[in-house]
Amino acid sequence: MNIDFSERLDKIKSDYEKLVTLKNEPADDTNGVYQRYKNPVLTGKHAPYFWKYDLNPETNPLLLERIGINATFNAGAIKWNGKYLLVVRVEGSDRKSFFAVAESPNGIDNFRFWEKPILVPGHPDQQEDTNIYDMRLTMHEDGFVYGLFCTERRDPEAPAGDQSAAIAQCAIVRTRDMETWERLADLRTPSPQQRNVVLHPRFVDGKYAFYTRPQDGFIEAGNGGGIGFGLADNMDNAVIQQEFVIDSKVYHTINEAKLGLGPEPLKTERGWLHLAHGVRNTAAGLRYVLYVFMTDSDDLTRIIHKPAGYFIAPEGDERVGDVSNVVFSNGWIADEDGTVYIYYASSDTRMHVAVSSIDKLIDYAINTPEDGLTSLASVRSIFQLVDKNKAFI
Repeated sequence: MNIDFSERLDKIKSDYEKLVTLKNEPADDTNGVYQRYKNPVLTGKHAPYFWKYDLNPETNPLLLERIGINATFNAGAIKWNGKYLLVVRVEGSDRKSFFAVAESPNGIDNFRFWEKPILVPGHPDQQEDTNIYDMRLTMHEDGFVYGLFCTERRDPEAPAGDQSAAIAQCAIVRTRDMETWERLADLRTPSPQQRNVVLHPRFVDGKYAFYTRPQDGFIEAGNGGGIGFGLADNMDNAVIQQEFVIDSKVYHTINEAKLGLGPEPLKTERGWLHLAHGVRNTAAGLRYVLYVFMTDSDDLTRIIHKPAGYFIAPEGDERVGDVSNVVFSNGWIADEDGTVYIYYASSDTRMHVAVSSIDKLIDYAINTPEDGLTSLASVRSIFQLVDKNKAFI
């Protein structure tokens, strides 16, 4: 088969530039709390072509793709030197995930990956990571940016025939420049497995504060699955002696199967704003949605507001992908003017953005009715709103 190498390469480059420079537009509808955008901000096709193709005509005369990229999702987020950075979970066609930084000038489009992915170092006292994913970023008051992510390793106690049993723990890296990363020891807690761990941005009683997700098994939460809270003396060898669950699973709610915190909380004049995910089981499998709650400014373990139901759920094309009917977020950015960029993944496949503001999120958190936990309570909430609206109908 003969091809024009230069012509094919030019088309690959041209298609890539058209994709990464595509202008994003607001979606046609909005609930007033946030504004979705029409296009994903990142997909597997946003991975640079020079990650995938050998561009040397002598070693790849047919210009075939050598390394496949399957998906880009579950990104941590941070504002850095005036740019909007996503530390993205990139998954290759070999099922291995790794981290890469994508940068945008405006937070809603023109995201472009840095030249190379992040080379996450290992730790000399720990088994090598089999897979890493879902980094939460925290700009801590100690001067470091910390990245907390899940490290997955095969369960050494599993029988030889079981190649799916795994142990997940919270791994930790830190940086001062978003380029060079130092690996610290994995977080140690009383729980057998840990995922979805988030570092609070400020010291609490002179200690580092963590939001955890205690879990009995790799997939099943067991007696765990709530959002926990604990303190550690230091980050070099972070150890939490005791976890306090601050938000639990509840029957017949959006988080009856499990739940976990998303990005670091945002400090507001009314309390700390949190974005989390809730999971319930359905006939079609697990359904992941996002929800919001607020904790007290001084007592981080006390939830003061928690609107009923989901904040964001998958819609339209978002429902289709590698793991369908899922939205997940572990990154948001609050600008100085109060604008909040909420980055969420759909169906473990692609990244999206929804834009809100601190004022809107506070209003939503405080004034949306809480879950009364019964159908009767839900109808009563509607009755109250209808009666209140009679003068305006």
